[in-house]
Amino acid sequence: MTKPTVFIDGEAGTTGLQIRERLAALPAVDVLSVDPALRKDEAARANLYEQADVVILCLPDEAAIAATKLADSLGSKAPRLIDASTAHRLAPGWVYGFPELSPGQSTAIVHATHVSNPGCYPTGAIALLRPLIDAGLIPVDYPITINAVSGYSGGGNSMIAAYQSTKTAPAFELYGLALNHKHVPEIATYSGLTRRPIFVPSVGNFHSGMIVSIPLHLDTLQAHPTASGLHDALAAHYANSSHVKVMTPRSDQRLAADKLAGSDQLELSVYGVEALKQAVLVARLDNLGKGAAGAAVQNLKLMLGLE
Repeated sequence: MTKPTVFIDGEAGTTGLQIRERLAALPAVDVLSVDPALRKDEAARANLYEQADVVILCLPDEAAIAATKLADSLGSKAPRLIDASTAHRLAPGWVYGFPELSPGQSTAIVHATHVSNPGCYPTGAIALLRPLIDAGLIPVDYPITINAVSGYSGGGNSMIAAYQSTKTAPAFELYGLALNHKHVPEIATYSGLTRRPIFVPSVGNFHSGMIVSIPLHLDTLQAHPTASGLHDALAAHYANSSHVKVMTPRSDQRLAADKLAGSDQLELSVYGVEALKQAVLVARLDNLGKGAAGAAVQNLKLMLGLE
């Protein structure tokens, strides 16, 4: 039986390299590569697109849009697409590549021709919010605040260079304080929120890893859930997931952001004090794993019947 073929368009970038590394350990697929001297040559890329069963786009947004037009122009020879950029996450005709989102989402990915890979921050936020909103424990118009910290590897080549030089980058910094981060519409859409959340991202002086946290005043929620009730709702939603685990709160009440570096797992937990009627929802993942390359490979396996 012929192995399915995959082409990573943009394999020299951070996410592309991570995907390539994961596919090297997946003997069920053959990975095609372009001559580095021809990586911007449209004819050479089109030839590889025609050969590939699936093309994974690890490109800037504008280049990903152009690449999609190139793929779609090939008619019956067009490959299926996984887009790791932000270009198509809200676009009609694209299936959102978070298999655990809701019942039927993984099946939709299996049959999709165009899959948009989720963002790293949205992965954590949506994983926490969507099941609780669907369960009626958080109203769709609730004023949500999302705090998050990521390793610098998620910031692209210039940020990576700045941090690795140790001369120009701070130990920790907030950004996106204009409150217009490009991930906000994605978070609101796929979590089910109708009120725009406040999202405060930050970056720390560590290579990879991420924590997303959402504080809640439980007595302001109409359902008046307990922290344990929130935990149980998450546990029920992800009971059959091999990639998302709902964790018991740690006794030391501490979480390191880089603990899952190198992993494709996503850990969720609820820390709460019932007497205070307060809780914090927490997601921990690798921004390069379940937040990027790991998610792309998970989607690829579903599309090829390997998951």
